[in-house]
Amino acid sequence: MAATVQSLPLLYYKSALVESVNVSYIEAGSIAKPNVVLFPAFPSSSNEFRKLIPLLAQDYHVITPSYPAFGLTTAPPDFTYNWSSVASVISGLLLALNITSYAAYIHGYGADVGLRLAIQNPSATKAIITQNGNAYVQGFNQGFWAPIFALWNTSNSAAAQATVRNNVLISDAIQAIYLDGTSPKELDLVDPNQWSLDYFQNIQGETNQDRQIDLLYDYRNNVAMYPQFQEYFRKTQIPLIALWATNDPSFVPAGAEAYKTDLPNARIQYFEAGHMALESKLKEIASGVLGFLKDIGYGP
Repeated sequence: MAATVQSLPLLYYKSALVESVNVSYIEAGSIAKPNVVLFPAFPSSSNEFRKLIPLLAQDYHVITPSYPAFGLTTAPPDFTYNWSSVASVISGLLLALNITSYAAYIHGYGADVGLRLAIQNPSATKAIITQNGNAYVQGFNQGFWAPIFALWNTSNSAAAQATVRNNVLISDAIQAIYLDGTSPKELDLVDPNQWSLDYFQNIQGETNQDRQIDLLYDYRNNVAMYPQFQEYFRKTQIPLIALWATNDPSFVPAGAEAYKTDLPNARIQYFEAGHMALESKLKEIASGVLGFLKDIGYGP
Protein backbone atom coordinates (compact mmCIF):
# COMPACT_ATOMS: atom_id res chain seq x y z
CA MET A 1 0.00 0.00 0.00
CA ALA A 2 1.44 3.37 -0.98
CA ALA A 3 2.37 5.70 1.84
CA THR A 4 0.60 9.04 2.04
CA VAL A 5 2.41 12.34 2.48
CA GLN A 6 0.75 15.16 4.35
CA SER A 7 0.31 18.11 2.02
CA LEU A 8 1.94 21.43 2.89
CA PRO A 9 1.30 24.64 0.96
CA LEU A 10 3.54 25.18 -2.02
CA LEU A 11 5.92 28.14 -2.17
CA TYR A 12 5.77 30.24 -5.31
CA TYR A 13 8.81 32.29 -6.29
CA LYS A 14 7.68 35.39 -8.12
CA SER A 15 8.73 38.89 -9.12
CA ALA A 16 6.99 42.19 -9.85
CA LEU A 17 8.21 45.46 -11.36
CA VAL A 18 7.75 48.31 -8.87
CA GLU A 19 9.22 51.78 -9.45
CA SER A 20 11.72 50.29 -11.95
CA VAL A 21 12.79 47.74 -9.33
CA ASN A 22 12.25 44.07 -10.10
CA VAL A 23 11.13 42.84 -6.67
CA SER A 24 11.59 39.16 -5.96
CA TYR A 25 9.16 37.66 -3.46
CA ILE A 26 7.80 34.39 -2.16
CA GLU A 27 4.09 33.74 -1.94
CA ALA A 28 2.15 30.86 -0.42
CA GLY A 29 -1.36 30.08 0.77
CA SER A 30 -4.79 30.94 -0.56
CA ILE A 31 -5.44 34.56 -1.47
CA ALA A 32 -8.86 34.13 0.15
CA LYS A 33 -7.21 33.89 3.57
CA PRO A 34 -5.96 36.79 5.73
CA ASN A 35 -2.58 38.19 4.76
CA VAL A 36 0.66 37.87 6.68
CA VAL A 37 3.64 39.85 5.36
CA LEU A 38 7.10 38.74 6.48
CA PHE A 39 9.80 41.45 6.49
CA PRO A 40 13.29 39.87 6.55
CA ALA A 41 16.43 40.86 8.42
CA PHE A 42 20.06 41.53 7.52
CA PRO A 43 21.93 39.71 6.08
CA SER A 44 19.17 37.69 4.45
CA SER A 45 16.40 37.95 1.89
CA SER A 46 12.93 36.43 1.58
CA ASN A 47 14.69 33.07 1.78
CA GLU A 48 15.13 33.62 5.52
CA PHE A 49 11.51 32.51 5.95
CA ARG A 50 11.69 29.42 3.72
CA LYS A 51 10.92 27.06 6.63
CA LEU A 52 8.34 29.25 8.38
CA ILE A 53 6.20 30.04 5.34
CA PRO A 54 4.63 26.55 4.89
CA LEU A 55 3.68 26.45 8.58
CA LEU A 56 1.85 29.78 8.35
CA ALA A 57 0.41 29.33 4.86
CA GLN A 58 -1.91 26.55 5.97
CA ASP A 59 -4.03 29.25 7.62
CA TYR A 60 -2.86 32.47 5.93
CA HIS A 61 -1.87 34.03 2.64
CA VAL A 62 1.83 34.72 3.12
CA ILE A 63 4.06 37.17 1.24
CA THR A 64 7.72 37.92 1.87
CA PRO A 65 9.78 40.24 -0.35
CA SER A 66 13.51 40.64 -0.86
CA TYR A 67 14.55 44.27 -0.49
CA PRO A 68 16.72 46.07 -3.03
CA ALA A 69 20.33 44.94 -2.38
CA PHE A 70 19.10 41.52 -1.21
CA GLY A 71 18.20 38.23 -2.84
CA LEU A 72 17.14 38.30 -6.46
CA THR A 73 15.64 41.80 -6.33
CA THR A 74 17.35 44.08 -8.85
CA ALA A 75 17.28 47.86 -9.11
CA PRO A 76 18.41 50.30 -11.81
CA PRO A 77 21.86 51.91 -11.48
CA ASP A 78 20.40 55.20 -10.22
CA PHE A 79 18.44 53.61 -7.36
CA THR A 80 19.11 55.30 -4.01
CA TYR A 81 19.89 52.72 -1.35
CA ASN A 82 18.23 54.21 1.71
CA TRP A 83 15.36 53.04 3.88
CA SER A 84 12.86 55.53 2.56
CA SER A 85 13.39 54.17 -0.95
CA VAL A 86 13.28 50.56 0.21
CA ALA A 87 10.03 51.13 2.11
CA SER A 88 8.53 52.89 -0.91
CA VAL A 89 9.31 49.89 -3.13
CA ILE A 90 7.84 47.38 -0.69
CA SER A 91 4.75 49.56 -0.23
CA GLY A 92 4.37 49.59 -4.01
CA LEU A 93 4.66 45.82 -4.14
CA LEU A 94 1.86 45.37 -1.61
CA LEU A 95 -0.27 47.82 -3.55
CA ALA A 96 0.39 45.95 -6.80
CA LEU A 97 -0.61 42.69 -5.12
CA ASN A 98 -3.77 44.29 -3.67
CA ILE A 99 -2.67 43.55 -0.11
CA THR A 100 -4.52 46.25 1.80
CA SER A 101 -4.57 44.66 5.25
CA TYR A 102 -2.14 42.29 6.88
CA ALA A 103 -0.35 41.13 10.00
CA ALA A 104 3.29 42.22 9.85
CA TYR A 105 6.14 39.95 10.94
CA ILE A 106 9.15 42.23 11.39
CA HIS A 107 12.69 40.97 12.00
CA GLY A 108 15.81 43.14 12.23
CA TYR A 109 15.79 45.43 9.19
CA GLY A 110 12.20 44.33 8.73
CA ALA A 111 11.15 46.49 11.67
CA ASP A 112 12.37 49.60 9.89
CA VAL A 113 10.49 48.73 6.71
CA GLY A 114 7.34 47.34 8.30
CA LEU A 115 6.97 50.16 10.83
CA ARG A 116 7.51 52.83 8.20
CA LEU A 117 4.61 51.31 6.27
CA ALA A 118 2.52 51.08 9.44
CA ILE A 119 2.80 54.77 10.31
CA GLN A 120 2.10 55.71 6.69
CA ASN A 121 -1.09 53.63 6.60
CA PRO A 122 -2.10 52.60 10.13
CA SER A 123 -5.34 50.95 9.06
CA ALA A 124 -3.51 48.40 6.91
CA THR A 125 -1.43 46.79 9.65
CA LYS A 126 -3.68 44.66 11.86
CA ALA A 127 -1.08 43.10 14.17
CA ILE A 128 2.68 43.01 14.65
CA ILE A 129 4.96 40.08 15.37
CA THR A 130 8.44 41.36 16.12
CA GLN A 131 11.31 38.89 16.11
CA ASN A 132 14.12 41.04 17.49
CA GLY A 133 12.76 43.88 15.41
CA ASN A 134 13.91 46.94 17.30
CA ALA A 135 12.03 50.22 17.86
CA TYR A 136 13.74 51.52 21.02
CA VAL A 137 17.28 52.70 21.70
CA GLN A 138 17.37 50.35 24.70
CA GLY A 139 17.47 47.46 22.26
CA PHE A 140 20.92 48.14 20.83
CA ASN A 141 23.86 46.00 21.82
CA GLN A 142 26.43 48.79 21.99
CA GLY A 143 29.40 46.54 21.27
CA PHE A 144 27.93 45.01 18.13
CA TRP A 145 26.80 48.37 16.81
CA ALA A 146 30.00 50.29 17.61
CA PRO A 147 31.44 50.18 14.05
CA ILE A 148 28.09 51.33 12.64
CA PHE A 149 27.70 54.09 15.23
CA ALA A 150 31.18 55.25 14.18
CA LEU A 151 29.98 55.34 10.57
CA TRP A 152 27.18 57.69 11.62
CA ASN A 153 29.34 59.81 13.91
CA THR A 154 32.04 60.37 11.29
CA SER A 155 29.59 61.21 8.49
CA ASN A 156 30.37 58.03 6.57
CA SER A 157 34.12 58.60 6.57
CA ALA A 158 36.44 56.36 4.56
CA ALA A 159 38.08 55.10 7.75
CA ALA A 160 34.74 54.16 9.34
CA GLN A 161 33.64 52.50 6.11
CA ALA A 162 36.80 50.43 6.09
CA THR A 163 36.14 49.28 9.64
CA VAL A 164 32.63 48.17 8.71
CA ARG A 165 33.86 46.40 5.59
CA ASN A 166 36.57 44.58 7.54
CA ASN A 167 34.46 43.64 10.57
CA VAL A 168 30.77 43.52 9.58
CA LEU A 169 30.78 42.75 5.86
CA ILE A 170 33.05 39.71 5.85
CA SER A 171 32.18 36.05 5.50
CA ASP A 172 33.07 35.18 9.10
CA ALA A 173 30.81 37.94 10.41
CA ILE A 174 27.87 36.74 8.32
CA GLN A 175 28.41 33.21 9.59
CA ALA A 176 28.55 34.53 13.15
CA ILE A 177 25.16 36.19 12.77
CA TYR A 178 23.76 32.70 12.28
CA LEU A 179 25.81 30.85 14.90
CA ASP A 180 26.51 33.29 17.73
CA GLY A 181 23.99 32.85 20.50
CA THR A 182 22.61 29.58 19.19
CA SER A 183 22.42 26.88 21.84
CA PRO A 184 25.36 24.46 21.36
CA LYS A 185 22.98 21.53 21.20
CA GLU A 186 21.11 23.18 18.32
CA LEU A 187 24.02 24.27 16.14
CA ASP A 188 23.38 21.41 13.73
CA LEU A 189 19.94 22.87 13.00
CA VAL A 190 21.52 25.94 11.41
CA ASP A 191 21.83 25.55 7.65
CA PRO A 192 25.36 26.57 6.51
CA ASN A 193 24.06 26.95 2.97
CA GLN A 194 21.98 29.88 4.14
CA TRP A 195 24.77 32.08 5.46
CA SER A 196 26.87 31.18 2.43
CA LEU A 197 24.02 32.24 0.14
CA ASP A 198 23.55 35.49 2.06
CA TYR A 199 27.23 36.33 1.81
CA PHE A 200 27.72 35.54 -1.87
CA GLN A 201 24.38 36.98 -2.96
CA ASN A 202 24.10 40.09 -0.79
CA ILE A 203 27.51 40.99 0.65
CA GLN A 204 30.46 39.85 -1.45
CA GLY A 205 32.00 42.27 -3.94
CA GLU A 206 32.53 46.01 -4.08
CA THR A 207 29.11 46.83 -5.55
CA ASN A 208 27.23 44.80 -2.94
CA GLN A 209 29.32 46.26 -0.14
CA ASP A 210 28.74 49.81 -1.34
CA ARG A 211 24.98 49.17 -1.20
CA GLN A 212 25.22 47.69 2.27
CA ILE A 213 27.30 50.62 3.50
CA ASP A 214 24.67 53.01 2.16
CA LEU A 215 21.92 51.17 4.03
CA LEU A 216 23.92 50.91 7.25
CA TYR A 217 24.74 54.61 7.15
CA ASP A 218 21.13 55.53 6.50
CA TYR A 219 20.01 53.30 9.39
CA ARG A 220 20.55 56.35 11.61
CA ASN A 221 17.39 57.78 10.02
CA ASN A 222 15.46 54.72 11.17
CA VAL A 223 16.56 55.45 14.72
CA ALA A 224 15.47 59.07 14.29
CA MET A 225 11.99 57.71 13.50
CA TYR A 226 11.71 55.68 16.71
CA PRO A 227 9.66 58.43 18.43
CA GLN A 228 7.18 58.28 15.53
CA PHE A 229 6.97 54.49 15.79
CA GLN A 230 6.38 54.78 19.54
CA GLU A 231 3.68 57.39 19.07
CA TYR A 232 1.99 55.04 16.60
CA PHE A 233 2.05 52.28 19.23
CA ARG A 234 0.52 54.57 21.87
CA LYS A 235 -2.23 55.84 19.58
CA THR A 236 -3.25 52.56 18.00
CA GLN A 237 -2.53 50.05 20.78
CA ILE A 238 -1.97 47.59 17.97
CA PRO A 239 -1.80 43.93 19.09
CA LEU A 240 1.89 42.98 19.29
CA ILE A 241 3.96 40.02 20.34
CA ALA A 242 7.72 40.18 20.74
CA LEU A 243 9.32 36.82 19.95
CA TRP A 244 12.80 37.65 21.17
CA ALA A 245 16.03 35.69 20.93
CA THR A 246 17.85 36.36 24.21
CA ASN A 247 21.32 35.75 22.76
CA ASP A 248 20.95 37.98 19.71
CA PRO A 249 24.30 39.82 19.41
CA SER A 250 22.66 42.88 17.82
CA PHE A 251 19.36 43.49 19.68
CA VAL A 252 19.14 42.70 23.39
CA PRO A 253 16.07 41.75 25.50
CA ALA A 254 15.70 45.32 26.79
CA GLY A 255 14.41 46.13 23.32
CA ALA A 256 11.57 43.66 23.80
CA GLU A 257 10.68 44.95 27.27
CA ALA A 258 10.61 48.53 25.95
CA TYR A 259 7.57 47.76 23.82
CA LYS A 260 5.52 47.54 27.02
CA THR A 261 6.25 51.21 27.67
CA ASP A 262 3.81 52.13 24.90
CA LEU A 263 1.90 48.87 24.53
CA PRO A 264 1.12 47.60 28.04
CA ASN A 265 -0.72 44.58 26.63
CA ALA A 266 2.16 43.52 24.41
CA ARG A 267 3.21 39.91 24.82
CA ILE A 268 6.84 38.89 25.16
CA GLN A 269 8.15 35.41 24.58
CA TYR A 270 11.85 34.64 24.87
CA PHE A 271 13.95 31.99 23.14
CA GLU A 272 17.52 30.88 23.73
CA ALA A 273 18.81 31.62 20.25
CA GLY A 274 20.83 34.07 18.19
CA HIS A 275 19.74 36.62 15.61
CA MET A 276 18.59 34.07 13.02
CA ALA A 277 16.40 32.25 15.52
CA LEU A 278 14.18 30.61 12.91
CA GLU A 279 17.04 28.26 12.11
CA SER A 280 16.99 26.66 15.57
CA LYS A 281 13.60 27.63 17.06
CA LEU A 282 11.28 27.20 14.09
CA LYS A 283 8.55 25.20 15.82
CA GLU A 284 8.49 27.40 18.90
CA ILE A 285 8.31 30.62 16.89
CA ALA A 286 5.69 29.28 14.49
CA SER A 287 3.56 28.17 17.46
CA GLY A 288 3.99 31.62 19.02
CA VAL A 289 2.87 33.36 15.84
CA LEU A 290 -0.13 31.13 15.20
CA GLY A 291 -1.26 31.20 18.82
CA PHE A 292 -1.00 34.98 18.99
CA LEU A 293 -2.94 35.53 15.76
CA LYS A 294 -5.63 33.11 16.87
CA ASP A 295 -5.95 34.78 20.26
CA ILE A 296 -6.48 38.23 18.75
CA GLY A 297 -9.05 36.88 16.29
CA TYR A 298 -6.98 37.33 13.14
CA GLY A 299 -7.65 34.45 10.80
CA PRO A 300 -9.25 31.06 11.35
